[in-house]
Amino acid sequence: MSAANSTPATIDGSAVAALRKELVDWRFKSLPASAAPRPVAALLRARLDLFDDEFVGPMLVIDNAALRHNLSTMAAWCAERGMTLAPHGKTTMAPQIFAAQLALGAWAMTAANISQVRVYRAFGVSRIMMANELLDPVGLRWIADQLATDAGFEFSCWVDSVGGVELMDAALAAREPARPVDVLIEVGGQDGRAGVREVDVALAIADAVGKSRWLRLVGVGGYEGAITHGGDGAALSTVESFVRRLRELAVELGGRGHFTGLDEVIVTAGGSAYFDTVADVLGEPWPAELPVRPVLRSGAYVTHDDGFYRAISPLRSAGAKAFQAALHIWAQVTSLPQPDLAILTMGKRDASFDEGMPEPQRLRKPDGTVTELTEHRVRKLSDQHAFLVLPTDSPVRVGDWIRLGLSHPCTVFDKWPLIPVVEDGVVVDLIRTFF
Repeated sequence: MSAANSTPATIDGSAVAALRKELVDWRFKSLPASAAPRPVAALLRARLDLFDDEFVGPMLVIDNAALRHNLSTMAAWCAERGMTLAPHGKTTMAPQIFAAQLALGAWAMTAANISQVRVYRAFGVSRIMMANELLDPVGLRWIADQLATDAGFEFSCWVDSVGGVELMDAALAAREPARPVDVLIEVGGQDGRAGVREVDVALAIADAVGKSRWLRLVGVGGYEGAITHGGDGAALSTVESFVRRLRELAVELGGRGHFTGLDEVIVTAGGSAYFDTVADVLGEPWPAELPVRPVLRSGAYVTHDDGFYRAISPLRSAGAKAFQAALHIWAQVTSLPQPDLAILTMGKRDASFDEGMPEPQRLRKPDGTVTELTEHRVRKLSDQHAFLVLPTDSPVRVGDWIRLGLSHPCTVFDKWPLIPVVEDGVVVDLIRTFF
Protein backbone atom coordinates (compact mmCIF):
# COMPACT_ATOMS: atom_id res chain seq x y z
CA MET A 1 0.00 0.00 0.00
CA SER A 2 1.65 3.09 -1.33
CA ALA A 3 2.39 5.75 1.28
CA ALA A 4 1.62 6.13 4.97
CA ASN A 5 -2.03 7.14 5.14
CA SER A 6 -4.12 7.18 8.29
CA THR A 7 -7.25 8.24 6.44
CA PRO A 8 -10.00 5.59 6.61
CA ALA A 9 -10.80 3.78 3.42
CA THR A 10 -13.84 4.98 1.51
CA ILE A 11 -16.82 3.32 -0.11
CA ASP A 12 -19.13 4.55 -2.84
CA GLY A 13 -22.07 5.86 -0.85
CA SER A 14 -24.28 6.12 -3.93
CA ALA A 15 -23.73 2.44 -4.73
CA VAL A 16 -24.63 1.48 -1.16
CA ALA A 17 -27.70 3.74 -1.21
CA ALA A 18 -28.81 2.16 -4.50
CA LEU A 19 -29.39 -1.11 -2.63
CA ARG A 20 -32.59 0.43 -1.30
CA LYS A 21 -33.91 0.55 -4.86
CA GLU A 22 -33.71 -3.23 -5.28
CA LEU A 23 -37.08 -4.94 -5.66
CA VAL A 24 -38.05 -7.40 -2.98
CA ASP A 25 -39.48 -10.59 -4.44
CA TRP A 26 -39.37 -14.39 -4.25
CA ARG A 27 -35.55 -14.41 -4.19
CA PHE A 28 -35.47 -13.36 -0.55
CA LYS A 29 -36.67 -15.94 1.95
CA SER A 30 -38.83 -14.97 4.91
CA LEU A 31 -39.90 -11.65 3.35
CA PRO A 32 -43.67 -11.19 2.91
CA ALA A 33 -45.10 -12.27 -0.43
CA SER A 34 -47.26 -9.15 -0.23
CA ALA A 35 -44.08 -7.05 -0.28
CA ALA A 36 -43.37 -7.96 -3.91
CA PRO A 37 -42.59 -6.26 -6.12
CA ARG A 38 -41.69 -3.21 -4.05
CA PRO A 39 -38.28 -1.63 -3.52
CA VAL A 40 -36.52 -2.00 -0.21
CA ALA A 41 -37.04 1.70 0.54
CA ALA A 42 -40.81 1.33 0.34
CA LEU A 43 -40.78 -1.57 2.78
CA LEU A 44 -38.70 0.41 5.23
CA ARG A 45 -41.15 3.30 5.09
CA ALA A 46 -43.92 0.81 5.92
CA ARG A 47 -42.14 -0.19 9.17
CA LEU A 48 -43.25 -3.79 8.91
CA ASP A 49 -43.72 -5.97 11.99
CA LEU A 50 -42.18 -9.45 11.93
CA PHE A 51 -45.32 -11.16 13.22
CA ASP A 52 -48.11 -8.89 12.02
CA ASP A 53 -47.06 -8.28 8.44
CA GLU A 54 -46.84 -11.70 6.80
CA PHE A 55 -43.20 -12.64 7.23
CA VAL A 56 -42.73 -16.40 7.01
CA GLY A 57 -40.42 -18.61 9.01
CA PRO A 58 -37.71 -19.18 9.62
CA MET A 59 -36.75 -15.53 10.05
CA LEU A 60 -33.17 -14.42 10.60
CA VAL A 61 -32.97 -10.96 12.15
CA ILE A 62 -30.32 -8.51 13.32
CA ASP A 63 -30.94 -6.46 16.44
CA ASN A 64 -30.21 -2.87 15.46
CA ALA A 65 -29.17 -1.60 18.88
CA ALA A 66 -26.75 -4.50 19.41
CA LEU A 67 -25.28 -4.10 15.92
CA ARG A 68 -24.62 -0.38 16.40
CA HIS A 69 -23.23 -0.98 19.88
CA ASN A 70 -20.75 -3.59 18.64
CA LEU A 71 -19.58 -1.45 15.72
CA SER A 72 -18.91 1.60 17.88
CA THR A 73 -17.43 -0.42 20.74
CA MET A 74 -14.81 -2.09 18.55
CA ALA A 75 -13.90 1.18 16.84
CA ALA A 76 -13.40 2.87 20.22
CA TRP A 77 -11.44 -0.08 21.62
CA CYS A 78 -8.98 0.02 18.71
CA ALA A 79 -8.60 3.80 18.91
CA GLU A 80 -7.86 3.62 22.64
CA ARG A 81 -5.06 1.12 22.03
CA GLY A 82 -3.54 2.68 18.95
CA MET A 83 -4.58 -0.23 16.74
CA THR A 84 -5.69 0.09 13.13
CA LEU A 85 -8.85 -1.83 12.22
CA ALA A 86 -9.29 -3.48 8.82
CA PRO A 87 -12.46 -5.53 9.44
CA HIS A 88 -12.77 -8.86 7.70
CA GLY A 89 -15.75 -8.37 5.44
CA LYS A 90 -16.15 -12.07 4.71
CA THR A 91 -18.25 -12.38 7.86
CA THR A 92 -21.14 -10.37 6.44
CA MET A 93 -20.33 -9.58 2.79
CA ALA A 94 -22.71 -6.68 3.37
CA PRO A 95 -21.69 -3.32 1.86
CA GLN A 96 -24.13 -1.50 4.16
CA ILE A 97 -22.22 -2.84 7.15
CA PHE A 98 -18.90 -2.07 5.44
CA ALA A 99 -20.06 1.54 5.11
CA ALA A 100 -20.87 1.69 8.82
CA GLN A 101 -17.46 0.28 9.73
CA LEU A 102 -15.66 2.73 7.48
CA ALA A 103 -17.71 5.64 8.81
CA LEU A 104 -16.42 4.72 12.27
CA GLY A 105 -12.81 4.92 11.10
CA ALA A 106 -11.91 1.51 9.70
CA TRP A 107 -8.68 1.96 7.75
CA ALA A 108 -9.29 -0.80 5.21
CA MET A 109 -11.52 -3.78 4.53
CA THR A 110 -10.11 -7.30 4.57
CA ALA A 111 -11.12 -9.96 2.04
CA ALA A 112 -10.32 -13.66 1.78
CA ASN A 113 -10.37 -14.21 -1.99
CA ILE A 114 -10.53 -12.42 -5.31
CA SER A 115 -14.30 -12.85 -5.69
CA GLN A 116 -14.80 -10.99 -2.44
CA VAL A 117 -12.42 -8.28 -3.62
CA ARG A 118 -14.56 -7.89 -6.74
CA VAL A 119 -17.65 -7.34 -4.58
CA TYR A 120 -15.81 -4.71 -2.54
CA ARG A 121 -14.67 -2.93 -5.68
CA ALA A 122 -18.20 -2.99 -7.11
CA PHE A 123 -19.04 -0.74 -4.17
CA GLY A 124 -15.91 1.36 -4.51
CA VAL A 125 -13.95 0.23 -1.43
CA SER A 126 -10.70 2.13 -1.78
CA ARG A 127 -8.30 0.11 0.38
CA ILE A 128 -8.39 -3.70 0.53
CA MET A 129 -6.17 -6.24 2.21
CA MET A 130 -6.61 -9.75 0.85
CA ALA A 131 -5.51 -11.96 3.74
CA ASN A 132 -4.56 -14.82 1.48
CA GLU A 133 -2.24 -15.74 -1.37
CA LEU A 134 -3.29 -14.62 -4.85
CA LEU A 135 -1.65 -16.75 -7.53
CA ASP A 136 -4.45 -16.87 -10.11
CA PRO A 137 -3.17 -15.07 -13.24
CA VAL A 138 -6.67 -13.88 -14.12
CA GLY A 139 -7.18 -12.39 -10.68
CA LEU A 140 -3.75 -10.77 -10.68
CA ARG A 141 -4.31 -9.19 -14.07
CA TRP A 142 -7.65 -7.84 -12.88
CA ILE A 143 -5.98 -6.33 -9.82
CA ALA A 144 -3.34 -4.76 -12.06
CA ASP A 145 -6.10 -3.19 -14.15
CA GLN A 146 -7.84 -1.87 -11.03
CA LEU A 147 -4.59 -0.26 -9.86
CA ALA A 148 -4.05 1.26 -13.29
CA THR A 149 -7.53 2.74 -13.67
CA ASP A 150 -8.00 4.02 -10.11
CA ALA A 151 -5.09 5.97 -8.65
CA GLY A 152 -6.78 6.02 -5.26
CA PHE A 153 -7.13 2.24 -4.98
CA GLU A 154 -4.75 0.48 -2.58
CA PHE A 155 -4.42 -3.30 -2.46
CA SER A 156 -2.25 -5.88 -0.76
CA CYS A 157 -2.22 -9.67 -0.54
CA TRP A 158 -0.04 -12.31 1.08
CA VAL A 159 2.77 -14.61 -0.07
CA ASP A 160 4.29 -17.64 1.66
CA SER A 161 6.69 -19.19 -0.87
CA VAL A 162 9.31 -18.29 -3.41
CA GLY A 163 7.34 -20.33 -5.93
CA GLY A 164 4.30 -18.17 -5.25
CA VAL A 165 6.34 -15.03 -5.82
CA GLU A 166 7.54 -16.41 -9.14
CA LEU A 167 4.01 -17.25 -10.26
CA MET A 168 2.75 -13.80 -9.31
CA ASP A 169 5.67 -12.16 -11.06
CA ALA A 170 5.06 -14.08 -14.27
CA ALA A 171 1.34 -13.29 -14.28
CA LEU A 172 1.89 -9.59 -13.69
CA ALA A 173 4.68 -9.35 -16.25
CA ALA A 174 2.10 -10.23 -18.89
CA ARG A 175 0.19 -7.07 -17.92
CA GLU A 176 3.09 -4.80 -16.87
CA PRO A 177 1.08 -2.99 -14.18
CA ALA A 178 1.50 0.74 -13.67
CA ARG A 179 2.09 0.11 -9.95
CA PRO A 180 3.52 -2.92 -8.19
CA VAL A 181 1.22 -5.18 -6.19
CA ASP A 182 1.92 -4.90 -2.47
CA VAL A 183 2.50 -8.15 -0.59
CA LEU A 184 2.94 -9.25 3.01
CA ILE A 185 4.78 -12.40 4.03
CA GLU A 186 2.32 -14.71 5.76
CA VAL A 187 3.49 -16.51 8.88
CA GLY A 188 1.82 -19.80 9.80
CA GLY A 189 2.01 -22.37 12.56
CA GLN A 190 2.57 -26.09 12.79
CA ASP A 191 -0.46 -27.99 11.47
CA GLY A 192 -2.17 -24.68 10.77
CA ARG A 193 -3.03 -23.47 7.32
CA ALA A 194 -0.92 -21.37 4.92
CA GLY A 195 2.11 -19.33 6.00
CA VAL A 196 5.83 -19.83 6.41
CA ARG A 197 7.06 -21.91 9.33
CA GLU A 198 10.77 -21.01 9.22
CA VAL A 199 12.54 -17.65 9.26
CA ASP A 200 14.98 -18.65 6.52
CA VAL A 201 12.05 -19.35 4.19
CA ALA A 202 10.62 -15.92 4.95
CA LEU A 203 13.97 -14.31 4.21
CA ALA A 204 14.18 -16.13 0.89
CA ILE A 205 10.70 -14.87 0.00
CA ALA A 206 11.70 -11.32 0.89
CA ASP A 207 14.75 -11.61 -1.34
CA ALA A 208 12.58 -12.90 -4.21
CA VAL A 209 10.09 -10.04 -3.81
CA GLY A 210 12.99 -7.59 -3.71
CA LYS A 211 14.12 -8.80 -7.14
CA SER A 212 10.64 -8.50 -8.64
CA ARG A 213 9.69 -5.57 -10.78
CA TRP A 214 5.99 -6.12 -10.17
CA LEU A 215 5.78 -6.80 -6.42
CA ARG A 216 6.62 -4.76 -3.34
CA LEU A 217 7.06 -6.10 0.20
CA VAL A 218 5.12 -3.97 2.70
CA GLY A 219 4.79 -6.12 5.80
CA VAL A 220 4.06 -9.33 7.66
CA GLY A 221 0.73 -11.00 8.43
CA GLY A 222 -0.83 -14.07 9.97
CA TYR A 223 -3.92 -15.46 11.63
CA GLU A 224 -3.59 -16.77 15.15
CA GLY A 225 -7.04 -18.41 15.07
CA ALA A 226 -5.69 -21.03 12.68
CA ILE A 227 -3.34 -22.46 15.28
CA THR A 228 -5.51 -22.62 18.39
CA HIS A 229 -9.17 -22.65 19.26
CA GLY A 230 -9.36 -22.56 23.04
CA GLY A 231 -9.62 -19.93 25.72
CA ASP A 232 -7.40 -21.39 28.42
CA GLY A 233 -3.93 -20.26 29.44
CA ALA A 234 -2.19 -22.63 27.07
CA ALA A 235 -4.17 -21.31 24.10
CA LEU A 236 -3.46 -17.69 25.01
CA SER A 237 0.23 -18.50 25.40
CA THR A 238 0.20 -20.07 21.93
CA VAL A 239 -1.39 -16.94 20.50
CA GLU A 240 1.15 -14.66 22.17
CA SER A 241 4.06 -16.76 20.90
CA PHE A 242 2.65 -16.70 17.39
CA VAL A 243 2.20 -12.92 17.34
CA ARG A 244 5.73 -12.49 18.68
CA ARG A 245 6.96 -14.49 15.69
CA LEU A 246 5.25 -11.95 13.42
CA ARG A 247 6.86 -9.14 15.34
CA GLU A 248 10.32 -10.70 15.29
CA LEU A 249 10.12 -11.37 11.57
CA ALA A 250 9.10 -7.79 10.85
CA VAL A 251 12.07 -6.53 12.88
CA GLU A 252 14.44 -8.98 11.14
CA LEU A 253 13.24 -7.95 7.69
CA GLY A 254 13.53 -4.30 8.61
CA GLY A 255 17.05 -4.80 9.87
CA ARG A 256 17.99 -6.38 6.55
CA GLY A 257 16.67 -3.38 4.63
CA HIS A 258 13.62 -5.01 3.08
CA PHE A 259 11.34 -2.13 4.10
CA THR A 260 13.72 0.68 3.15
CA GLY A 261 11.85 3.56 1.58
CA LEU A 262 8.43 2.64 2.96
CA ASP A 263 6.49 5.21 4.92
CA GLU A 264 4.85 2.44 6.90
CA VAL A 265 5.18 -1.30 7.48
CA ILE A 266 2.03 -3.36 7.94
CA VAL A 267 2.07 -5.99 10.70
CA THR A 268 -1.31 -7.67 10.99
CA ALA A 269 -3.11 -10.42 12.88
CA GLY A 270 -6.23 -10.64 14.99
CA GLY A 271 -9.63 -12.20 14.43
CA SER A 272 -12.49 -11.76 16.88
CA ALA A 273 -11.28 -14.21 19.54
CA TYR A 274 -7.80 -13.03 20.58
CA PHE A 275 -7.52 -9.44 19.43
CA ASP A 276 -6.55 -8.27 22.93
CA THR A 277 -3.45 -10.47 22.98
CA VAL A 278 -2.59 -9.37 19.44
CA ALA A 279 -2.95 -5.73 20.45
CA ASP A 280 -0.78 -6.24 23.53
CA VAL A 281 2.09 -7.65 21.48
CA LEU A 282 1.85 -5.45 18.40
CA GLY A 283 1.24 -2.39 20.56
CA GLU A 284 4.64 -2.67 22.25
CA PRO A 285 7.22 -0.07 21.13
CA TRP A 286 8.88 -0.79 17.78
CA PRO A 287 12.39 0.16 16.69
CA ALA A 288 12.46 3.85 15.79
CA GLU A 289 13.54 3.09 12.23
CA LEU A 290 10.57 0.73 11.66
CA PRO A 291 7.33 2.72 11.09
CA VAL A 292 4.87 -0.08 11.88
CA ARG A 293 1.13 0.13 11.43
CA PRO A 294 -0.38 -2.64 13.63
CA VAL A 295 -3.57 -3.88 12.01
CA LEU A 296 -6.39 -6.00 13.45
CA ARG A 297 -8.69 -7.81 11.02
CA SER A 298 -11.59 -8.80 13.30
CA GLY A 299 -14.89 -9.53 11.57
CA ALA A 300 -17.33 -11.51 13.72
CA TYR A 301 -17.46 -8.81 16.40
CA VAL A 302 -20.08 -7.07 14.24
CA THR A 303 -22.88 -9.27 15.53
CA HIS A 304 -20.95 -11.23 18.19
CA ASP A 305 -22.86 -14.47 18.96
CA ASP A 306 -24.51 -16.77 21.49
CA GLY A 307 -21.87 -19.48 21.36
CA PHE A 308 -18.20 -19.56 20.40
CA TYR A 309 -17.44 -15.84 20.63
CA ARG A 310 -19.62 -15.38 23.70
CA ALA A 311 -17.30 -17.82 25.45
CA ILE A 312 -13.98 -16.53 24.13
CA SER A 313 -14.17 -12.90 22.98
CA PRO A 314 -12.02 -10.42 24.91
CA LEU A 315 -15.13 -8.21 25.21
CA ARG A 316 -17.52 -10.95 26.27
CA SER A 317 -17.86 -9.56 29.81
CA ALA A 318 -16.76 -5.94 29.84
CA GLY A 319 -19.83 -4.35 31.43
CA ALA A 320 -21.33 -1.63 29.27
CA LYS A 321 -18.55 -2.21 26.73
CA ALA A 322 -19.27 -5.91 26.32
CA PHE A 323 -20.26 -7.05 22.86
CA GLN A 324 -23.92 -8.03 22.45
CA ALA A 325 -25.38 -10.88 20.44
CA ALA A 326 -27.16 -9.23 17.52
CA LEU A 327 -28.06 -12.23 15.36
CA HIS A 328 -31.13 -14.39 16.09
CA ILE A 329 -33.46 -16.68 14.22
CA TRP A 330 -37.19 -17.23 14.78
CA ALA A 331 -38.57 -20.69 13.95
CA GLN A 332 -42.03 -22.15 14.37
CA VAL A 333 -42.92 -25.38 16.15
CA THR A 334 -44.61 -27.60 13.56
CA SER A 335 -44.59 -30.97 15.29
CA LEU A 336 -44.51 -32.56 18.74
CA PRO A 337 -43.97 -36.18 17.68
CA GLN A 338 -43.14 -37.36 21.20
CA PRO A 339 -43.29 -35.88 24.71
CA ASP A 340 -39.64 -34.87 24.84
CA LEU A 341 -39.22 -33.61 21.27
CA ALA A 342 -40.39 -30.67 19.18
CA ILE A 343 -39.57 -30.07 15.53
CA LEU A 344 -38.85 -26.51 14.37
CA THR A 345 -38.91 -24.98 10.88
CA MET A 346 -35.19 -24.21 10.80
CA GLY A 347 -32.19 -26.27 9.76
CA LYS A 348 -28.71 -26.33 8.31
CA ARG A 349 -29.87 -24.27 5.33
CA ASP A 350 -30.77 -21.43 7.68
CA ALA A 351 -28.43 -21.42 10.67
CA SER A 352 -24.85 -22.13 11.71
CA PHE A 353 -23.98 -25.43 13.34
CA ASP A 354 -20.19 -25.74 12.89
CA GLU A 355 -19.41 -24.15 16.28
CA GLY A 356 -22.39 -25.32 18.29
CA MET A 357 -26.13 -25.78 17.98
CA PRO A 358 -28.57 -22.84 18.03
CA GLU A 359 -29.64 -21.86 21.53
CA PRO A 360 -33.39 -21.62 22.39
CA GLN A 361 -33.94 -18.32 24.21
CA ARG A 362 -37.50 -17.04 23.91
CA LEU A 363 -40.99 -18.48 23.39
CA ARG A 364 -43.70 -16.54 21.56
CA LYS A 365 -47.27 -17.74 21.86
CA PRO A 366 -49.88 -17.15 19.13
CA ASP A 367 -51.38 -14.31 21.20
CA GLY A 368 -48.05 -12.46 21.08
CA THR A 369 -46.94 -13.23 24.63
CA VAL A 370 -43.15 -13.62 24.81
CA THR A 371 -41.35 -15.34 27.69
CA GLU A 372 -37.82 -16.49 28.34
CA LEU A 373 -37.14 -20.12 27.47
CA THR A 374 -34.68 -22.12 29.57
CA GLU A 375 -33.75 -25.80 29.93
CA HIS A 376 -34.50 -26.47 26.26
CA ARG A 377 -31.79 -27.41 23.78
CA VAL A 378 -31.38 -28.21 20.11
CA ARG A 379 -30.03 -31.72 19.77
CA LYS A 380 -29.35 -31.69 16.04
CA LEU A 381 -30.22 -30.06 12.75
CA SER A 382 -31.19 -31.60 9.46
CA ASP A 383 -31.45 -29.58 6.25
CA GLN A 384 -34.73 -27.88 7.13
CA HIS A 385 -35.57 -29.06 10.66
CA ALA A 386 -34.30 -28.52 14.20
CA PHE A 387 -34.75 -31.20 16.86
CA LEU A 388 -35.64 -29.43 20.11
CA VAL A 389 -35.32 -31.48 23.28
CA LEU A 390 -38.09 -30.63 25.76
CA PRO A 391 -37.90 -30.87 29.54
CA THR A 392 -40.80 -32.21 31.56
CA ASP A 393 -43.76 -29.79 31.63
CA SER A 394 -42.38 -27.75 28.72
CA PRO A 395 -44.69 -24.88 27.69
CA VAL A 396 -43.84 -25.42 24.01
CA ARG A 397 -46.82 -26.25 21.78
CA VAL A 398 -47.43 -26.69 18.06
CA GLY A 399 -47.76 -23.28 16.42
CA ASP A 400 -45.50 -21.48 18.90
CA TRP A 401 -42.49 -19.48 17.74
CA ILE A 402 -39.06 -19.81 19.30
CA ARG A 403 -36.20 -17.34 19.07
CA LEU A 404 -32.79 -18.96 18.98
CA GLY A 405 -29.34 -17.50 19.44
CA LEU A 406 -26.63 -18.55 17.01
CA SER A 407 -22.95 -19.43 17.26
CA HIS A 408 -20.35 -18.33 14.69
CA PRO A 409 -21.95 -15.61 12.53
CA CYS A 410 -19.58 -16.28 9.62
CA THR A 411 -21.63 -19.33 8.64
CA VAL A 412 -25.01 -17.64 9.07
CA PHE A 413 -24.82 -14.57 6.85
CA ASP A 414 -24.02 -16.62 3.74
CA LYS A 415 -27.42 -18.34 3.95
CA TRP A 416 -29.46 -15.11 3.81
CA PRO A 417 -29.31 -12.63 0.90
CA LEU A 418 -31.57 -10.06 2.61
CA ILE A 419 -31.73 -9.78 6.40
CA PRO A 420 -34.20 -7.66 8.39
CA VAL A 421 -32.73 -5.34 11.01
CA VAL A 422 -35.24 -4.91 13.81
CA GLU A 423 -36.10 -2.67 16.74
CA ASP A 424 -38.77 -4.16 19.02
CA GLY A 425 -39.87 -6.45 16.20
CA VAL A 426 -40.22 -3.63 13.66
CA VAL A 427 -38.04 -3.76 10.54
CA VAL A 428 -35.90 -0.62 10.31
CA ASP A 429 -33.45 -1.80 7.67
CA LEU A 430 -32.78 -4.67 5.28
CA ILE A 431 -29.17 -5.79 4.92
CA ARG A 432 -28.16 -7.12 1.50
CA THR A 433 -25.39 -9.74 1.40
CA PHE A 434 -23.29 -10.87 -1.59
CA PHE A 435 -21.80 -14.37 -1.28
